[in-house]
Amino acid sequence: MSQEQFSPDSVERASGMPMLGLGTWENEDPEQCAESVRSALDMGYRHIDTAQAYGNEESVGEGIAQADVPRKEIFLATKVWKSNLNYDDVIHSTTESLDKLDTGAVDLLYTHWPSGEYDPEDTLPAFEELKDRGAIDRIGVSNFEPEHLDEAREVLDEPIFANQVECHPLLQQEELREYCDDHDIELVAYSPLARGKVFEVDELSEVADKHDASEAQVSLAWLREKGITAIPKATSDDHIADNWASLGVELDDEDVEKIDDIDERERQVDPGFAPW
Repeated sequence: MSQEQFSPDSVERASGMPMLGLGTWENEDPEQCAESVRSALDMGYRHIDTAQAYGNEESVGEGIAQADVPRKEIFLATKVWKSNLNYDDVIHSTTESLDKLDTGAVDLLYTHWPSGEYDPEDTLPAFEELKDRGAIDRIGVSNFEPEHLDEAREVLDEPIFANQVECHPLLQQEELREYCDDHDIELVAYSPLARGKVFEVDELSEVADKHDASEAQVSLAWLREKGITAIPKATSDDHIADNWASLGVELDDEDVEKIDDIDERERQVDPGFAPW
């Protein structure tokens, strides 16, 4: 299944956020990171996700500059780390992020965790200030549970655009999916391939065989069926292309039900400061 089958317009959601993006977590080698971003953009990706904590914002910016794609066509997101979440640090660190990314604004800025220096009444007004300044287009949160979303919605005058969480067939996040559907919040899945665990799941292998696809493609197609944006990390051209080809995998009701019925629940990202 070749990437030429899909145009960037075919993967953009009504919200303006493309439903498949490139994640850059643990893509720490500067040259490799820049090349991955350039390759993905030239292949057709239009959504790039990074974070202050990844230490690669400058490399991501270089990859964007190297690609033959205008910046205005790229949905670019980054995240404010948990030690930078008091009001002044949000403003200062985001300004630094924009400098590293070599851009005047990002399309989406996330609060990386509701931990560390996070205080809704101090942190979130800084995000609104950045939006008022034109430094960010949308306000997002990451790793928020329903109670954190409730609290943030009470503080913010601006809408929460997205909540980025770990989500994949082994961690289906039913409660958060329902909450975000009810409150018009996009759900964005990091680690959508469960850090490779999806290749070990019989149900996914059976669906993959049926569609002459990979387990990774099936997992990404399942997320798409659920209305979830996925940002798989990939560094090699082969993996970047394999994930892109997931856009051609069309699951039927039987496939979706088989994946829904996977009863294993396995979280891959679980630091001690996590809110759950």
